[in-house]
Amino acid sequence: MISDLTRMIEQVSREKGVERDILINALEEAVKAAARKKLGPDYDLEASYNEELGEIEVFEFKEVVEDVKDENLEISLEDAHKMDPDSELGDSLGVKMETEKFGRIAAQSAKQVVIQRLKEAERHVVYDDFKDRRGEIINGIVQRFDRGAIIVNLGRTEAELPGKEQIPRESYKQGDRIRGYVLDVREFSRGPQIILSRTHPNFVSALFENEVPEIHEGIVQIMQISREPGSRSKIAVVSKDGDVDPVGACVGMKGRRVQAVVQELRGEKLDIITWDADPAKFICNALAPAEIVRVIVDEENRSMEVVVPDDQLSLAIGKRGQNVRLASRLTGWRLDVISEANYNKEVKDGYKSLLALQGVGEKRASDLFNEGFRSAGDVAGAAVEDLISIAGMSEKRASALIDNAIKYNSEKAADPDNDKDLKVDDSTVLDEEAGKEETADGDA
Repeated sequence: MISDLTRMIEQVSREKGVERDILINALEEAVKAAARKKLGPDYDLEASYNEELGEIEVFEFKEVVEDVKDENLEISLEDAHKMDPDSELGDSLGVKMETEKFGRIAAQSAKQVVIQRLKEAERHVVYDDFKDRRGEIINGIVQRFDRGAIIVNLGRTEAELPGKEQIPRESYKQGDRIRGYVLDVREFSRGPQIILSRTHPNFVSALFENEVPEIHEGIVQIMQISREPGSRSKIAVVSKDGDVDPVGACVGMKGRRVQAVVQELRGEKLDIITWDADPAKFICNALAPAEIVRVIVDEENRSMEVVVPDDQLSLAIGKRGQNVRLASRLTGWRLDVISEANYNKEVKDGYKSLLALQGVGEKRASDLFNEGFRSAGDVAGAAVEDLISIAGMSEKRASALIDNAIKYNSEKAADPDNDKDLKVDDSTVLDEEAGKEETADGDA
């Protein structure tokens, strides 16, 4: 027959999710504490759960000695033989105590110990349950507000949605349902602290994983996300299956999948683009819907100059620079977006500055331009080794050209409004019209 105590242990274990052994240990400790409350500290006591009887038993242990000096801890051999004829000196003799005699105060103390241990066990259970759920989306109910944070009821415990993790201009009231991304789970003595976020880029990623089976199955992968919560996000996706369009999979039939995510984000705009291993192509995709005319890549400084049609400039930059800012974060490259007219003007001005250098004619200027030296400033910042790769350019000529470019830039900086005439030194320049090469110092 199952005892009332056994039945209670099974019920609490089931309802609270606490292991049976933890409950039994708590009860043993509680009853032992009750016995000490009644008898005092000068006793050797042990408490254990008897599975057969379904009760907690308390034993008082005494050492068998010849001469008793402490009646609480020792018993004479003669008295020990009355209890156990096989007792010998040095044995530890245990005597079962009646728990009823511990009294009401001791029972109350036992109850407090059980409650305390039960709460500790529950806290550990909750922490163990949530510690592996970082990165998941969980649902809860707004319970209360605490200094800007939203306290969310998750059922068995509470979570906190700090103010900085809330989407701007979102508002909730008590009792509203809310979804959040599990950002962190920390364990404290008062219990686990679960931190939620609705602003983290991975919140968007997790929402798409819930809505798009291809992402959940690993066919489509989200490569990068850049986000300004509550306003706009850019999501770069790629497909591992050539037959699956990654953007189409995320958008869904009639836009149902992406609209489900937009609805959860309260109208936040989502740009879903195709990721590309080629940085220039990726940039073009990231700046969509703007058209791109030309991309000039500076790999050393990890920056790009992006040229767009004049009427597309504001679209490429976006309201308050948002589009280009998000594209830059998404790709990890610094972007400088300019109109085609301004680019053409820069090219002309740069080419003109090349022609203004001593020893540079039309052909030399074209060669420099085609090698990526698009202005006198580029030449001034170059090394001799960079220039001698150009056909007909010797080390001596390259060094002189760099010096001339540095001098030109210095004078230009001192008087930027003065457009200098071409300064061509006939002794060092190729006579391009006659096709004659200057060979005195081996230069063209």
